[in-house]
Amino acid sequence: MRQNPERRAALLDAAIEVLAREGSRGLTLRAVDAEAGVPTGTASNYFAHRAQLLVQILHRTRERLVPDPADLGGPLDTTVLLGQLLDRMRRERSVHIASLELRLEATRRPELQAELAGFQGAELEANVAWHLESGLPGDRQGVVLLYLAMLGLIVDDLTVPALLEPYSVEGLIRAMAERLLPEGGA
Repeated sequence: MRQNPERRAALLDAAIEVLAREGSRGLTLRAVDAEAGVPTGTASNYFAHRAQLLVQILHRTRERLVPDPADLGGPLDTTVLLGQLLDRMRRERSVHIASLELRLEATRRPELQAELAGFQGAELEANVAWHLESGLPGDRQGVVLLYLAMLGLIVDDLTVPALLEPYSVEGLIRAMAERLLPEGGA
């Protein structure tokens, strides 16, 4: 198996684009090659099979969605952080759509379900721990509820934005933070 990290990242980024645009059924190693603009067979040199590709896409989506460290400096404000999260998801729309496709694919593939559950569980736990250690308002349950509420808002914002047009998204984020975190969010 090839080890060129830049080429692997480019192939995974191409796979994310294919997955977001075509869905799971359209994700083939050949489609990844075409999207990446590399010779046919290149992706198969990096990924032994489609299942391995799916797991590596999962990990690559998280690499691309990590917040900029500059956004986490200075005094922290929950509402501002949630707004930055939504902005990041909008900028990386295909990455989040690909993540949703992975969730759907996991309902049909037990091995991916196990990988996704472990990965998402660890990520959620790390986010909760960071939130609490940072001195932001709220308790563990409130942070988990906020995570679930933001996930729903992000899914609707990226997939059916007309649904949210009658509302101020910033106002919804502020209300979520204030209502779900005992000490307030702004």
